[in-house]
Amino acid sequence: MRSLRFALAAAAMIATTAFATPADPKNGAEYRTLPTAQPTQAVGKKVEVIEFFAYHCPHCYVIEGPVAAWAKKHKDDVTFKRIAFPFRGPSDAEAHLWLTLDAMGKAEEMSPRVFNANHVERARLDNDEAILAWVAKKSGLDNAKFLEFWNSFGVLTKLKRLPQLVEAYKLDGTPAFVVDGRLVTSPSIVTMANPGTERQAAEVTMATLDALVAKVLKEKGYAGAAPAKTAAK
Repeated sequence: MRSLRFALAAAAMIATTAFATPADPKNGAEYRTLPTAQPTQAVGKKVEVIEFFAYHCPHCYVIEGPVAAWAKKHKDDVTFKRIAFPFRGPSDAEAHLWLTLDAMGKAEEMSPRVFNANHVERARLDNDEAILAWVAKKSGLDNAKFLEFWNSFGVLTKLKRLPQLVEAYKLDGTPAFVVDGRLVTSPSIVTMANPGTERQAAEVTMATLDALVAKVLKEKGYAGAAPAKTAAK
C-alpha cells in the first residue's frame, strides 16, 4: 500500500484531469507477467481472476464498488474470487476473519459490512480481540457458529499457508489482481503508466482487466466471449 500512496501522490502532481484508458495495455506498463504461472481453478470457457485485498486498505475500499460491478459483468467468462492479503503473516487477524467468513459461506454477504466498519464506522478490526468483539455484538452472525469455524483446523491451515500463496504470486500490497495465474495488475501498476486520481486508477484497472481477460480467452480459443473490445499484447 505504501508504493500505491507514493505513486498516487506523484500522479496528482502530474495530472489531475486527463487520464488515458488503455485499450491495449502493455506488459511491463499496465500489467506484468509472473516468471512462473500458478495453477488456476477456472472451469469451462472461463478465466480465473483473483483479487488480493485487505479490509483495512483504503484503496481496496475505494475499488470495492467497481470490482463488484466488473465481476458481475464478467460472470459468464470469469471465475472471480477474493483472497485476503496476510500483511501480518500466518497469524494475520483480518485474513483470519476473511477465511472464517469464506468457510461459512458468508464472505460475499459480510465483506461490505466489514469494509463499512473499518472505513465508515472507524472500527479498528485489526486484531483477534477487536474482531471477535465486533462479530459477537454487531455482525448479526451466529457467534457460536463463527467461533467454530474461526477455530477450525481447515481455516487455521489455510491461514498458515496464505503467506506462501502471496509469495508465489510475487505480491507486496493491495489491491492486486491476478489473471489466469500469471498476469498481474493493480491500481499502483497502472498509475505509473497512466497518472491520475485514485478513482481514475480504479477505472483503468478495470479496463486493463477487461483486456487481459479478452487476451486469455483469445489464447484459449474462446475469442469473442469477453465484453472487452481489444486484447492486451
